[in-house]
Amino acid sequence: MLLFEAPRAIFEAAQLSWALPGLLRAPRGDGHPVLVLPGYISDDVSTLVLRALLERLGYAVYGWQGGLNTEMPPAIEAKLLTRLEAVHGEAGEALSLVGWSLGGVYARFLALERPAWVRHVLTIGSPFHGERGGHDFRWIYQAVNGGSALPDDARARLNSYGAPLPMPATAIYSRSDGIAAWRACIDPEGSGTENVEVDCSHMGMGFNPAVLAVVADRLALYRPEGAGSLGSEGS
Repeated sequence: MLLFEAPRAIFEAAQLSWALPGLLRAPRGDGHPVLVLPGYISDDVSTLVLRALLERLGYAVYGWQGGLNTEMPPAIEAKLLTRLEAVHGEAGEALSLVGWSLGGVYARFLALERPAWVRHVLTIGSPFHGERGGHDFRWIYQAVNGGSALPDDARARLNSYGAPLPMPATAIYSRSDGIAAWRACIDPEGSGTENVEVDCSHMGMGFNPAVLAVVADRLALYRPEGAGSLGSEGS
């Protein structure tokens, strides 16, 4: 599936033109802040479509403003926490975290570190269970870094972010994902977690209409104090 990632993503981008009217009729947001994190070797440009849609739906949307996402933990952790602190301080309330690919893995880290600041975590093709789910972070790192080995401390930290979260979590995944092992992208089903399957490429997830529709629906579904709980409103 890796060989077909680019052409599939182009096709998915082309679907936006006819899907946009329906997406704009998605449930309106309640205005709460949403921090969107891009994937590996990506920046805020890659999440522009997603963030623009969420803004139109009424959310206070923030990009990560960290440039190209190429840093590995533990070095990047302080940078991520600084951005979360800035958004939380400006917004004055708990926020939702939306992360695509490695951005979702880092969203899990933030939620584990600052649970009181996070109301919902939504990951998009994010292999947060790492090697336990059959995903090897090393091959992508080596491909991008000229064959250099992923440092052991980075590998250990990446594999630790799949710990259970104390807030609602939604994991969007695709079995035909050509980059992230899909079993590493899902949580055990529970009262506060759900997994939503879509059929799309990894590279196209940030603008695939089906993915965008799920993101909009789930951000509107979850409310503080358990309102709109998963158990009452479906999967």
